[in-house]
Amino acid sequence: MRVPWKKAAAWGGALFAAALLAAAGSLVYVYYSAKTTADHIYEPRKAPAYVRSAPASAQDGKGGPIRVSAGKTAGAGNEADPEHPFTVLLLGVDRRTNDVGRSDTIVVMSVNPGTKSILLFSIPRDTRTEIVGRGTVDKINHAFAFGGVDMAIQTVEKFLDYPIDYYVKVDMEEFSRIVDILGGVEVHNPFAFSMHGRTFEKGTLTLSGSEALLYSRMRYDDPKGDLGRNARQRDLIAGLMRKAVRAGTLVRADSLFKQVEQSVRTNMKFEFLRACMTERMDQYALTTMEIKGSGRMIDGIWYYMVDAGERERVHERLQNSMETA
Repeated sequence: MRVPWKKAAAWGGALFAAALLAAAGSLVYVYYSAKTTADHIYEPRKAPAYVRSAPASAQDGKGGPIRVSAGKTAGAGNEADPEHPFTVLLLGVDRRTNDVGRSDTIVVMSVNPGTKSILLFSIPRDTRTEIVGRGTVDKINHAFAFGGVDMAIQTVEKFLDYPIDYYVKVDMEEFSRIVDILGGVEVHNPFAFSMHGRTFEKGTLTLSGSEALLYSRMRYDDPKGDLGRNARQRDLIAGLMRKAVRAGTLVRADSLFKQVEQSVRTNMKFEFLRACMTERMDQYALTTMEIKGSGRMIDGIWYYMVDAGERERVHERLQNSMETA
């Protein structure tokens, strides 16, 4: 499905930091605050860039591994060029008592300035796959709990057989405070449901931070299960993006930047974020897709099973979205 930005349910939130930090870039004070915040939330990847094996015909006959991203190797420490295609992984993390938490929101986005397009999709958190660096097969959202951002990214890269240039990690508990600072977030709820004593009516709603968390976490009463929850999470973050760039947000800039410093970590540098906004990616055409699979109980644990054919289909869609010609 290909839709323009204003009619899209969401293109995720992986550029949430970019929209937020660029909301008032014309003012010297806010510009300085934005750069300070960007520097504070910057955390480079430690893991090496992902490589994949490809047929000899794709490797000049040498048969070695190649990196298939059309952009520069940001994961290896180089600064990617926002004028070239790049990939972003959004991790929405729920922290737990005596636990680093799990990445219950996993959104992948490819951005192609050459074609003015964005591909967006979520990976269901219960997807059964290899956990890279641990030597086990488990739910994909457990990778973050076992090894943090680096293991989560490497596991997603292996699952997709494709490299990730950038990541944005958002603490969902702290995220609720951003919602409150912005005065709530507007969403369109496709059906009525109740959760923890709160009823969410069908239609357009304005949610507080605590309500937004409940709204994003419900899945058992959703006909689409985790896929439906993924869509609501993307819608929430997109709603915040839209609100963050409004002029009225300037009066909350101090509180907003301080909260982002507590809530967000990324390997995007300020210069790259600013360049992304100059590129006007909010006006790109959006394509969304879902990863198809089925549920299965294995040793008493429920998993979302994605077969090899579906993984190859997703890989090809991702690779095609990065092509510039």
